[in-house]
Amino acid sequence: MTSNKLALGTVAVKWFFTRDGYEVDFNAPSWKLSKDVSVRISNASQFLTDQMYESFREVLAFYAKGNSPEYVESLSYRCVHYFRAMSALPLFSVESLISYRALLGRKGEPGLAVLRTFIRKWASLGYDGIPPETIRLLDKWTLSGGDRGNPIRSMCPERGPLTDIEMDAVLTGAIDAYEAGKLSLSVMSLAMTVMVTGRRPAQITALKIGDLQSRSGKYFLNVPRAKQRNEGGWRRTFKQVPIVEDLWLLVQKQADLVCREFEMLAPVPSELSVKLPLFPNYAAFNQTEEIAAQLDSDRLHMRVGMLQEIMIKVSERISVNSERTGAPILINAYRFRYTLGTNLGREGKGEYVIAEALDHTDTQHTGVYVKNLPEIVERIDRAVAYQLAPIAQAFQGVVIKTELLARRGDDPSSRISNGTENVGSCGSYGFCGALAPVACYTCSHFQPWLDGPHEGVLEHLLQEQARVLELTGDRKVASVNDRLILAVTDVVIRCKSMKDEVVRG
Repeated sequence: MTSNKLALGTVAVKWFFTRDGYEVDFNAPSWKLSKDVSVRISNASQFLTDQMYESFREVLAFYAKGNSPEYVESLSYRCVHYFRAMSALPLFSVESLISYRALLGRKGEPGLAVLRTFIRKWASLGYDGIPPETIRLLDKWTLSGGDRGNPIRSMCPERGPLTDIEMDAVLTGAIDAYEAGKLSLSVMSLAMTVMVTGRRPAQITALKIGDLQSRSGKYFLNVPRAKQRNEGGWRRTFKQVPIVEDLWLLVQKQADLVCREFEMLAPVPSELSVKLPLFPNYAAFNQTEEIAAQLDSDRLHMRVGMLQEIMIKVSERISVNSERTGAPILINAYRFRYTLGTNLGREGKGEYVIAEALDHTDTQHTGVYVKNLPEIVERIDRAVAYQLAPIAQAFQGVVIKTELLARRGDDPSSRISNGTENVGSCGSYGFCGALAPVACYTCSHFQPWLDGPHEGVLEHLLQEQARVLELTGDRKVASVNDRLILAVTDVVIRCKSMKDEVVRG
């Protein structure tokens, strides 16, 4: 129960601590449960008697002490929705709940299940207001939990997992945007951490600099766990996630930037630098409060809502198309999570392996990744490539009629060769360690020549794909160059179109 801290007049001021360590005034109209969640408790008061409102808050406080703030928010929302919809009937009566179920329909049963959980807890805690016949009714109901796996099972092109081609396009697009100055270091490091690790937004925003770890030449993120009940609260348990060196170097730069930014706000003792948030909310810093106290809470960490807004902006900045829809790829943190699970399922990994990779406590929600997943696309042969290339727009450069029209046309070192013939020019003045010429076709600096031997490059890629597939029998391994094949095909199509125009003209 809540505890009395002091009394003012006849009203006891009661306080309690949320799971994430926030001290809450029980009688306040709004409860701040974490940096991300505030619940307007007073929304329920207009529908309840004083005694019922007291009980409602006690039950909600019970959940707030041990459950995630998001879950408490969903409980409060569902209760108020029920109160408002059934205000003409006695609340918690059999009649009101039957009417509410009819109002929600089959699709609304997951929400009704949330309300049932709350009502049962209300009764089990011993608070008045829940008739015995209501509990008997709720115990008889079989409610759907909703088909949360449908975007994954159906491979939804807007909300489900990304194809290999889409994933490659997003990663390449982000890198290109970062190099062009369209994405800042902080945005890029956040986006790449989301894309590569498949962690939940709440886990990414909870990272601290000290969570960057390395040993024996290997690199890890010590990721705080989330959505595990009875784990003791915010940043109490962790799981090490291996990461590649490129991501490690990027987030190390972000960590150095964070240290410099905080030094301009207040002196940070060296022993506390590991507690600095990797992705901070600088606006939440309080100049009048000791830095140590602020670093022990979640207040200085980026809000989950801000992470989601940043991912939308990244999607707009990179603006890469899906080969399935022809429209820009919509990205959010959960699509990368779905992609990780789906890829593991396609590789034949079992539910326990997938649950471990996605940081699930059990396998309750991992079956969707291993049962009856359709193939996203068939093998990219020449015919399929000609269909998909104009849609995917994997080629980012410009076809030029002659070398003289190239950005560095007067520089022989800009020529790109396939070993025997030149295929185009490179418009970049910087060093590039990519494997030419194949890697060039997805680069925005590449300027393929109209008369270049692009058909030969395409034929080589298709033959290599067929050879790898025959050797390994693994379509995923053989499809590693699918986006590159689409880019070369796009160049072949553009060159043919330009030549046809010359003939017609």
